[in-house]
Amino acid sequence: MEILKNVILALHIIGVVALLGGVLYQASAMREKTARIVPGILHGALTMLVTGLALVGLQYPLGNEVNNTKIGVKTVVLIAIFVIVLINRKKESLAKWVLPAIGTLTVVNIVLATVWR
Repeated sequence: MEILKNVILALHIIGVVALLGGVLYQASAMREKTARIVPGILHGALTMLVTGLALVGLQYPLGNEVNNTKIGVKTVVLIAIFVIVLINRKKESLAKWVLPAIGTLTVVNIVLATVWR
């Protein structure tokens, strides 16, 4: 069970990297006003959501304590990211606030995961 948790955790981190990497990749296109939601951003957000929920679900059989408040806040932040991505994924050019909002919310989620005990 511990091996499964570690594999899912690795996939969760890969999702974070895909999401944040896609945002940083598109940041250079913001200057030319051609920034858009690339598939890596969408897939990274979806991977984070699915693997995050799986990680929480695995904590109970492993007998670990779960901070439900922390998980709730992180889930709300991740759902906000996912909604912004879904609303803007078909647009040819994005509003100026979209990529900074996704990037900021992703960093907030990372900080919540690492700092909040």
